Amino acid sequence: MRPTQHPFLDFFAPTEDVLIGDELGNIYYYVVEWPSAFDVSRDGWHGTTTKVASISVHTQQICALSWTPNGYGFISGANDNLACYVEIERILKQRMQHPSERDNHSREGSNTLHQGTLSKRRNGSRRTWMRDSMESYVYGTYPVTKVGPDGETRNATLDPEDDVIPVRRGQEKHCWKHDAAVKAIAFCPWQDNLVATGGGSNDKCIHFWHVGSEALLATIVVSAQVTSLIWSTTRPEIAATFGYPTPDHPYRVAVFSWPSCKQVGAIAWSGGPRALSAIPYPKGPADAPKGSRTAREGTIIVASSDRSIKFHEIWPEGSKATFGGFGMLGGSDILEGLDGIEKEGDVIR
Repeated sequence: MRPTQHPFLDFFAPTEDVLIGDELGNIYYYVVEWPSAFDVSRDGWHGTTTKVASISVHTQQICALSWTPNGYGFISGANDNLACYVEIERILKQRMQHPSERDNHSREGSNTLHQGTLSKRRNGSRRTWMRDSMESYVYGTYPVTKVGPDGETRNATLDPEDDVIPVRRGQEKHCWKHDAAVKAIAFCPWQDNLVATGGGSNDKCIHFWHVGSEALLATIVVSAQVTSLIWSTTRPEIAATFGYPTPDHPYRVAVFSWPSCKQVGAIAWSGGPRALSAIPYPKGPADAPKGSRTAREGTIIVASSDRSIKFHEIWPEGSKATFGGFGMLGGSDILEGLDGIEKEGDVIR
């Protein structure tokens, strides 16, 4: 919940943070206010969209966007073969500066700010991170006075459209180079600093990175364009879907263990269609008995180039996950110490 942008009323309204990428490599960050049905019927207020930032860290079409699990930032992938990690809090703090100071800061590319696709972060979920003190960063810091139809004056904030933050190349926190477009990004749900990215036809690899240090932890060569990545929420495993294979092979879905990076399963498709994209689906078939499926089961939905949608249950409920003898960050004791990881245990909770 955030303070409403209603010009004459004070209440808290549900919001979502939305990222939109275009063909030119620009990313637009919006905060969307969704009033309740009661608020809409009471005073006709249908909410508003606040444009917070215009982010230009890429030079070609945006292919993928993914929020960090804690909501502190996001990673973008593009046709310029880059995956860029941007810290939202650092961007929002620029709204505390006078516009002229902010423009100078952005042009200089200060070292303190190394900073067609849509991704959204729902306020109120585990991705919500913004503290009360951050509200002014989103909604502006320059007070103005508005006059209502009854002549009543109220304090408000500057029109957000006049206070959009420009974020230019060099202000991203990290930037990871690939050998092809980056179309797949997935943060590990049980380890915030672990992220996987997938490269296109000239890369044909799954790369694992440590977000805090920018270190490359591991690479899996899959001999195919990586079109999506999905971590299991119950096991130390990741599923990948594949587009164009080189050399040709029939497998369009594969599952790998972490951190051993061993393939533990694969699904072949007959006829040669490509897997275009995939999303997790925690439920099950519509004809299953009510209450028989749980959110801890692992089904994925895959869009295919043959115009079909395929459902694959790759992580059935019941089996416990084991970590083996390696750490969860590629066996690096230094990185694991920074993130407080314990090597003992057999279940991800």
